[in-house]
Amino acid sequence: MSLTLTRRLAALFALAGVAALPAAHAKDTWPDHQITIVSPYAPGGTTDILARLLAPRLQAKFGQPIVVENRAGAGGNIGTAYVAKSKPDGYTFLLAASGPIVIAGTLYKTLPYRPDKDFTAVSPLADTNFVVAVNAKSGLNSIQDVLTKAKTGDLSFGSAGSGTPQHIIGEMFNVATKQKIQHIPYKGSGPLLNDLVGGQVPLAFENPLPIMQQVKAGNLKVLAVTGSKRSAALPDVPTLAEAGIKGVDAKPWYGFLGPAGLPDSITTRMNEAIQEILASPDVKAQLASLGVEPMVMKPREYQAFMEKDIVKWGAAVKASGATVD
Repeated sequence: MSLTLTRRLAALFALAGVAALPAAHAKDTWPDHQITIVSPYAPGGTTDILARLLAPRLQAKFGQPIVVENRAGAGGNIGTAYVAKSKPDGYTFLLAASGPIVIAGTLYKTLPYRPDKDFTAVSPLADTNFVVAVNAKSGLNSIQDVLTKAKTGDLSFGSAGSGTPQHIIGEMFNVATKQKIQHIPYKGSGPLLNDLVGGQVPLAFENPLPIMQQVKAGNLKVLAVTGSKRSAALPDVPTLAEAGIKGVDAKPWYGFLGPAGLPDSITTRMNEAIQEILASPDVKAQLASLGVEPMVMKPREYQAFMEKDIVKWGAAVKASGATVD
């Protein structure tokens, strides 16, 4: 090799090294500006509550502003798609509900994102027994009352939107009881809660987190929980199986996702920060009082968990015969 060629190659390698410095430096200094957490439902719902619980604590850990941005619509699919298409630079995350991740792929013929490929699993947050909740003045005081009313054909249930766990659990209930309670979709748990308390809709299969204050205030009643075991926050409330309804065992979850391609270093740091927050006594106590249980997983465990849940809930959607209203 000639001396001239050797010098040219050396110069090229030197330039390449200089060019690589900003990228390496950027990765080392993450985060160096505002991080956005997207909640794919309207304010007042579970994703919004969890996002706003995390935001100030993450801000304290990372020393950068953490803002919550609500992007509601299409059963959570609009906000979910927005994050799927965002840059995987560690500045946009999704406060994910299980619906758009494990249900939507089966329920919708087409989606603007791929639930199994377009996200980086960062950390699970919590799972929970959903509850059969009714307006306190509805005259529905037991699951048997619900079945009796359903037989008249004059009963409806509200949900946080088509394709949400609230919707699918309601359809699972219909299948298990051989009834057809009419589904009314809302744009999130917040708007649903307003009408449930106001009496415009009498029944919902809802997450306990956004409704517990109204239960304690006497505006709503909880008739049963949808999981296989009773809730620690509602120990006197029976499971649907205990109330005589077999075949419904549903415990949806919430988690923290980034766009596909998020660097491992950022994924790991965010996972560790979130898991530390969930393990703190004050957060554990707050979640427990709302009937929500923290989930402990590393990113790879969480990814495997989601893949299995996509299969499980996809089968439930098919069995229920649910459609997009």
